[in-house]
Amino acid sequence: MGAGDYYKILKVNRNATDEELKKAYKRLAMKWHPDKNHQQSDKKEDAEAKFKQISEAYDVLSDPKKRQIYDFYGHYPLNSSRVARKDGENEESASQKDKKVGAIESKLAFSLEELYNGCKRKMKVSRNVPDEFGKLNTVEEILKIYIKPGWKKGTKITFPGKGHQEPGSEPADLIFVVDEKPHAIFKREGNDLVIIQKILLIEALVGKTLNLKTLDGRDLTIQVKDIVEPGYELVVQNEGMPISKEPGKKGNLRIKFDVMFPSRLTAQQKYEVKRILSDADN
Repeated sequence: MGAGDYYKILKVNRNATDEELKKAYKRLAMKWHPDKNHQQSDKKEDAEAKFKQISEAYDVLSDPKKRQIYDFYGHYPLNSSRVARKDGENEESASQKDKKVGAIESKLAFSLEELYNGCKRKMKVSRNVPDEFGKLNTVEEILKIYIKPGWKKGTKITFPGKGHQEPGSEPADLIFVVDEKPHAIFKREGNDLVIIQKILLIEALVGKTLNLKTLDGRDLTIQVKDIVEPGYELVVQNEGMPISKEPGKKGNLRIKFDVMFPSRLTAQQKYEVKRILSDADN
């Protein structure tokens, strides 16, 4: 079955959640169950075939391991190592020479540090290649993937002709799609990096020195001198993500603040706070 067909059969997108898959399966299974289409033999046969497709698609996509294999290779080996024809495709069109099967896409997750600094990764891939007699053989190969500093989620890395190949067809392209792992401190927004910094109320009023570790391992010292009002954001120029298309340039580091208020104050403390703030207003 070609890449993406299981998703089309269940009428869901490639990012569908388990719950969305389950709902789609139940809806289609009820519609195409053979017991509901038993009045005419031709309709029953069509329903049985459709129900089998739906069940097969759900069996693969609802299993995380099977789904990962399917997303990577474009098919899941059920009863055959061959890639099945697409729905409605006749024997003649399937055997046309010089036909190129669809590209195979697979997500590849990187840490924010890797996307900041750039990195190299080796991937072992397996693909089906026909010999001179048309018999499919499995070929393994090590591919080197180079990530440039600043690449974003969704960037595609294409290896032409490194996907599966059917007899009489050109090999498919193999495409890796960059994904981004969540980071404990930083969040990426475009070319900017955003952090949420907790500070005490007293620090929001009188200032604070922040010590941050950058994604390339530098120690960054930042002075907060302004009064941190609600919605205040401190912008540090050129300390965001590298801009891949503009070497040497970076986005900004944006610091948002979460001011922590004291849980209680004594009567004396309330008096002092009121006195100090009253003087500040004058």
